[in-house]
Amino acid sequence: MTIDTAPSLGVQPVGADTDRPSIPRVYDYSLGGKDNYEVDRSAFERIRRIAPRQGGVHLMNRGWLTRVVRSLAEGAGIEQFLDLGAGLPTRDPLHIVAQECGRGEVKFVYVDNDPLCVAHGRAMLERNENTRYLPGDLTDAAAVLDDAARHLDMRQPVAVLLGAVLHHLGDDDDPAGVVSRYVDLLPAGSCVAITHYCDPGPGDPELHDLARRLERAHVDEEFGSGRYRSPQQIRALFGALDLVEPGLTPLDEWWPQGPPTRAKAPEEQLVLGGLGRKPARGTLHAVGSKRASHATPAAAPANQRRSGPAARNHP
Repeated sequence: MTIDTAPSLGVQPVGADTDRPSIPRVYDYSLGGKDNYEVDRSAFERIRRIAPRQGGVHLMNRGWLTRVVRSLAEGAGIEQFLDLGAGLPTRDPLHIVAQECGRGEVKFVYVDNDPLCVAHGRAMLERNENTRYLPGDLTDAAAVLDDAARHLDMRQPVAVLLGAVLHHLGDDDDPAGVVSRYVDLLPAGSCVAITHYCDPGPGDPELHDLARRLERAHVDEEFGSGRYRSPQQIRALFGALDLVEPGLTPLDEWWPQGPPTRAKAPEEQLVLGGLGRKPARGTLHAVGSKRASHATPAAAPANQRRSGPAARNHP
């Protein structure tokens, strides 16, 4: 999911059912959108009783993904993007960011398993021949990539976006295995961007307690999904990918575009993001290795690394 779109995982896609809260419609509401119902608004307000700035988490995710897409398209020259669990379109879609910043003709494919999201996405986002919105189950990498291959060249690097979506897969769904299957099928030079709810563990009792409460609210009370995993579990999602600097970090610490304007709320500290790159065949390194932790930034030439890949020409 991107934050300009919203994930639609969970037990089953809700679609247009107005009796159950829908994850993409809840995200839409949290971002000020109009494609939501009272059941969605009520569910999000119950989450906000636990975490008043949960909407800020969604906005942070949106900003993180925008910086990643910009750095990959503008600085690293990635010309193909695959956004999995894309959800409902809202403001500033990421394909526009990629296509405006890209060096060439950037192609962008959104994928979601919710028919409502696909219908809205096709109507609102497919405004040029290089943007497509496809139905698909992100857990079936072979089928998704087979469909996407009608629009993307699978011989060239692809950036896969998994923003705020893998925490909607349970442990039985094997989220690390899902990512691994995409990586295995994509060419060297491809990238995977992941953001995920995080539980820092009992070493930080206040944040650990909040993460447990939020997970119970998401999974048991509202949506049937929304796992808060440990930093180690989130890092493991990248498998043998090389982590791009600065690694797996709080979202606002990944090449920020300026100093913070206020202190982060506790709930805004419970999400991590990272970008991994598939190295050339025969040079895979485990995440956390010396090479992975010192990888070159995705879009920064050597003489610009201090400012970060996304902070050069944009406010």
